Amino acid sequence: MDYLQSGLDALFDAPGMSFVALSPVYETDPVGGPSQGAFLNAVVIAESSLDPRTLLDRALGVEDAFGRVRKEHWGPRTLDVDIIMVGSLMSDEAELILPHPRAHERAFVLVPWAQADASAVLPGRGSVAALLAGLDQSGVRLRADLSLEPPL
Repeated sequence: MDYLQSGLDALFDAPGMSFVALSPVYETDPVGGPSQGAFLNAVVIAESSLDPRTLLDRALGVEDAFGRVRKEHWGPRTLDVDIIMVGSLMSDEAELILPHPRAHERAFVLVPWAQADASAVLPGRGSVAALLAGLDQSGVRLRADLSLEPPL
């Protein structure tokens, strides 16, 4: 849990991002990859003056700072910062596909996102609420005993 809070704080620790909203914390079953324990997930909504590539560099830098090692695709990790969308921007660059190519099929993204912004829309896919209605949400559990503080 400390990694989530510290990672969140680190994302906003430099100029260019303003905090807007934050979801509750959810415990989620892993999707794909090797057998491993549950994850903790949350969604943060921000406004940014950074271009998407700089935003990605910041996210990767935060992951590195918290010991993220990329040994196995979808394998265990200390921290994973995904950029789901940047406004209505569409991009198919190899390093940064926007919006995130699988966000619309992942309850572990959409459940917390819907809590952070009930009117959210995923560009090219539709409302988060409508997307979520078609997904199995059984692997996503609210952790009412855990909470994140908005970044300073």
